[in-house]
Amino acid sequence: MNKVILMGRLTRDPDVRYSQGENSMAIARYSLAVDRRFNRNNQDGQTADFINCVAFGRAGEFAEKYLKKGTKIAVTGRIQTGSYTNKDGQKVYTTDVVVEEQEFAESKNANGGSSFSGNTSAPAFEAPSNQNPGDGFINIPDGIDEELPFN
Repeated sequence: MNKVILMGRLTRDPDVRYSQGENSMAIARYSLAVDRRFNRNNQDGQTADFINCVAFGRAGEFAEKYLKKGTKIAVTGRIQTGSYTNKDGQKVYTTDVVVEEQEFAESKNANGGSSFSGNTSAPAFEAPSNQNPGDGFINIPDGIDEELPFN
């Protein structure tokens, strides 16, 4: 099984390009800074890994529209390796996470940036106007107990 789950912050704005042809497709590339858990034996002093991610199609369009440097997101996908020969004739090996799902990992107010919270397939949730802004919970009207599936 090839399954990756990451949570981190974008190190730069996504680089989005479109494939050629009749049915052009968005291809977004970005890098996530993923914090390492604390380790006493960490000799090099590095506290984060920088993981290259690529999102295709609608996920790429989502990245182009909503993601920017510093945005904290959760990504699920798979690892894909590859190689190519650079202009100097040297073989270069690559490792990317192909994004299957991506969603915001903190609220709009936490980093002051993202325009909404949600994943690539669901719209943002907006609380009804009867919400108490102080506690973050929606008020349930009186007399609705009979309609709830649990008590």
